[in-house]
Amino acid sequence: AHNNLGIALKELGQLDAAAESFEKALAINPDYAEALNNLGNAFNQLGQLDAAVKCYEKAIAVNPDYAKAHNNLGIAFKQLGQLDEALASYESAIALDPELDLLLGFSLNTKMHLGIWDDYANQLNELTNKVNNGKKALDPFTMIALIDDPGIQKKTAEIYVDSSYPQNHFLPKIERYPKHKKIRIGYFSADFRDHPVAYLTAELYEMHDRERFEIHAFSFGPDTEDEITLRIKNGVDHFHEVRKMSHKDTAMLARSLEIDIAVDLGGHTQDSRTGIFAMSAAPIQVNYLGYPGTMAAEYIDYLIADHTLIPKESQKYYSEKIVYMPNSFQVNDSKQSLPETVFTRQDFGIPEVGFVFCCFNNTFKITPTTFDSWARILKQVDGSVLLIYIKSESAKTNLTKEIVLRGIQPSRLIFGERLTYKEDHLNRIKQADLFIDTLPYNAHTTTSDALRMGLPVLTCIGNSFASRVAASLLNAVNLPELITSTQEQYESVAIELATNPE
Repeated sequence: AHNNLGIALKELGQLDAAAESFEKALAINPDYAEALNNLGNAFNQLGQLDAAVKCYEKAIAVNPDYAKAHNNLGIAFKQLGQLDEALASYESAIALDPELDLLLGFSLNTKMHLGIWDDYANQLNELTNKVNNGKKALDPFTMIALIDDPGIQKKTAEIYVDSSYPQNHFLPKIERYPKHKKIRIGYFSADFRDHPVAYLTAELYEMHDRERFEIHAFSFGPDTEDEITLRIKNGVDHFHEVRKMSHKDTAMLARSLEIDIAVDLGGHTQDSRTGIFAMSAAPIQVNYLGYPGTMAAEYIDYLIADHTLIPKESQKYYSEKIVYMPNSFQVNDSKQSLPETVFTRQDFGIPEVGFVFCCFNNTFKITPTTFDSWARILKQVDGSVLLIYIKSESAKTNLTKEIVLRGIQPSRLIFGERLTYKEDHLNRIKQADLFIDTLPYNAHTTTSDALRMGLPVLTCIGNSFASRVAASLLNAVNLPELITSTQEQYESVAIELATNPE
């Protein structure tokens, strides 16, 4: 009963109370594997990942065949950046129960982070077939990086929402409020901190016409008090810390403030709180920026996009009504200053002579098809190198093997580390000659960073939202000649620009 009470409290977003209930169950029976697993889940959502790992490991020690605990241990390891351990845990779970919800997607996404592409095509086919058969095989965010098909992406999101976040009628139906003197907008996010969403939106909150709008921020991420957090706090009229509040209490707070429009800046991304919107935090609810695709939820009314991202004929793949911005959908910060320090290629371990291609996208966005293109480009441009951003040592080893398999000297693949300061990252971008984008998940904030530093971005436009963002930004700065539509065209333009840089 204590365990079941904990499950109910966790579903309501009352995580501290849930953890207490699981601990009471374990005080009665320390070898209760299900309660150990559930306590691990509560700790994970509270951000206490080391404690979560210990719980999962204890659950597995009690019951080595507990597939869910192996899967959850994999999730925690991945969040800790321990990718090899995560993959081992997922593989243990697959051996025990390959039909476990989302498991195959988690496993393939971790392989993508590690640059492991064995059986990649077969796994994509398997995932697609499972989705077409209504199975919850992967989460929507994982799908958008794998398959450039907005129809399959929508179906994946529908399955996920129906099972995890259906419309919740716990609170009374919400009606439009009597007209307020100012329209009240609430922005909801876990990322009002050192995060791409914060850097893109910092000026947005400041720019609202205060004669007509009242701006609220609802933060359910860590209270980091870093420079960007403080700027956002100053840029809104009201900043609400709701990290420890349940979905219900957060939705009730928004209702008590009579928020007219709730903007979800997270969507189906890590640390989002879709449960708040399932209860209806406001009469109008909007999906914007953080998640590049449809929520496929009946309680999300609008998606903010532009005509490059979602042509009229593609609207059927989005459950929301589309609000079209006149240029690009992506808000940006005009106050962001350019780096003052001057660096050289040598400071970043980049050869001083030769054409430098780069891509600073996360490793999971690099598909074998994109990597094939990069190898063919390098073959055609003598003395060129490719600078890519890689965090994992295992990924460096695996991608080095892959470039050698494609007939390229490993010295021509340069790994850029994560840099502590954004200014250093922007300075490093300046050292390259051409940014070559990934498909189906483009560079988003990274495209903005490159263009801001005067670095051209070459993209191949796809069919879905995530595969058209770089094109949206290039159109906004009037550089349509850098948008290609086939892999062959993408390669030929890259080679042409590198061999005739003037």
